[in-house]
Amino acid sequence: MGLNCGIIGLANCGKTTIFNCMSNTKGQITNFAFSSNKSNIATVNVPDERLFVLEKLVKAAKVVHAAVEIVDIPGLTKGSSKGEGVGNSFLSDIRQTDALIHVIRCFDDENLPHIEGSVNAVRDKEIIDLELQINDLDLIERKIVRTEKLLKTGDKDAKHTLVVLAKYKAHLESLESARTLDIPAEDRKLVRDLCLLTEKPMMYVCNVDDASAVNGNSYVDKLKEAVKNENTEVLIVAGKMEADIAELETLEDQLVFLNDVGLTEPSVNKLIKSAYSLLNLRTFFTAGPKEARAWTIKSGMTAPQASGVIHSDLERGFIRAEVMKYNDFVTLGTEHACKESGKFHVEGKHYIVEEGDIMHIRFNV
Repeated sequence: MGLNCGIIGLANCGKTTIFNCMSNTKGQITNFAFSSNKSNIATVNVPDERLFVLEKLVKAAKVVHAAVEIVDIPGLTKGSSKGEGVGNSFLSDIRQTDALIHVIRCFDDENLPHIEGSVNAVRDKEIIDLELQINDLDLIERKIVRTEKLLKTGDKDAKHTLVVLAKYKAHLESLESARTLDIPAEDRKLVRDLCLLTEKPMMYVCNVDDASAVNGNSYVDKLKEAVKNENTEVLIVAGKMEADIAELETLEDQLVFLNDVGLTEPSVNKLIKSAYSLLNLRTFFTAGPKEARAWTIKSGMTAPQASGVIHSDLERGFIRAEVMKYNDFVTLGTEHACKESGKFHVEGKHYIVEEGDIMHIRFNV
């Protein structure tokens, strides 16, 4: 779908460790701040147990997962918006992403000095928020200047645009992120060209020590309290432990390790699924003897649009979609049983594809 999630955070918060657990693209890890001069990018499979259920039912030769692109952006620091540390170059990398995963250090380690001198999850969140807000405010102020010039030329839309920009300016000056500004969706479109950093959907990942992998710790509790009024998700990941799990060769060994610490699956699996959801993506399936496959679509796509994800010819020549719900198919076991039970539906071009739909596209080109 061409969408991606950026992993951001202060230097030495454990971003790259978590990124490496999610992907096969291994970024460099050191104990020194600003040791990286480029962002790491990886396409990551989205764990989905439903695919393996379908594989057995249709006796598929292979399974193909949905995927999401993850970008590990080098650590920021106080003053990044003014060129400190890695400076504005990586704020530009953030601007190219569609959603953000903010990794926050929630562990003590005397061998890994904190860039601010102490571990404080709430303070670290606020530092990153401020840097992004300052950058956004600069963009808003520049657009205000441009729009004022348009107003003088008689541009009929400039007056309303200035009103909207003033709301954004006041909101950012109050140390609030653009995503929390309460304005109509139509007005948000007026600043879309700016790709505001604080407009992007955000979730938080608390990087904890091994002992805190299941229930978190006091750092996590304080962060959750600080963001309780945000429409966001807070996940707990023990980055170092997840790295150890990722090194194990077999799934059986991983499960033994996980059970020993009280987990049922790697926490990074939950993180990948949450990143997929944060991007407002949905999955539909195709299933047959050749493969059981998950396809990625944006929420709200119609059947023809979804078929275009498979191949443009399917969208161009779309006739109808034959649809079964995942739960119905798994419960009844076969396509024939779904037809007999009235759980096999023929849908037209206006059908909105739902999460987990199993579809067969009829088309003619």
